[in-house]
Amino acid sequence: MGKGKLEKFAQMEEFENVFQIPFSVVEQIPFDMQGRWGEMYFGNDNPIILELGCGKGEYTTALARMFPDKNFIGVDIKGARMWTGAKEALEEGLHNVAFLRTNIEIIDRFFGEDEVSEIWLTFSDPQMKKTNKRLTSTNFLNRYRKFLVDGGAINVKTDSNFLFTYTKALTELNGMTVGCMTDDLYRDITTFTPEQAAILNIHTYYEQMWLDRGITIKFIRLHLPKDIVLTEPDIEIEPDTYRSYGRNKR
Repeated sequence: MGKGKLEKFAQMEEFENVFQIPFSVVEQIPFDMQGRWGEMYFGNDNPIILELGCGKGEYTTALARMFPDKNFIGVDIKGARMWTGAKEALEEGLHNVAFLRTNIEIIDRFFGEDEVSEIWLTFSDPQMKKTNKRLTSTNFLNRYRKFLVDGGAINVKTDSNFLFTYTKALTELNGMTVGCMTDDLYRDITTFTPEQAAILNIHTYYEQMWLDRGITIKFIRLHLPKDIVLTEPDIEIEPDTYRSYGRNKR
């Protein structure tokens, strides 16, 4: 491990807005803020919004600036990337931001029932070979339902036509409500409200990488109900031809 990463990890141990909880820890000792983030960290009962797979935390911090009356938590396992957003939030005094370094596979161990109002999935790995690892699979949606409010929104912003097509098919099969959907976000950006457009115009490092390659950005906002049995779509989807480019470096 490089010296720079070690320094960042050491600094993150001191960051008051970062919680680093590996599976081995939470498996043995329950997370004491589960269901109590507002009370124990944010000091208010404002809505909590998660960004899962937050990378450098650009979306988390940008949304926190835009909506000071809401709380935002960025979640990722890559600490060296998360350091960027965590440090930025501290320097700017963004008290409505926190970061959780852990595996998304155990995300339901950190939040209580109805504690989260909304989820963002920004440029997630499409996991073209492993359905259960896709962050919009029934495997993960069932986890989200343990802490997401009934009908809570899941926002999927992606470069991947594979993930977009899969998610669209899943919502249609399960009769989910779709707030908005486009296979070319910046072609259709003028059809959104000014507030929606401002939110969707937030560019992350990874988004800019795909835009620079001429890849269109897709977006779907689905609403997840608690009272239906979710079924996986049985369809064949053409893989993303650029899959190997850059993704293993995320």
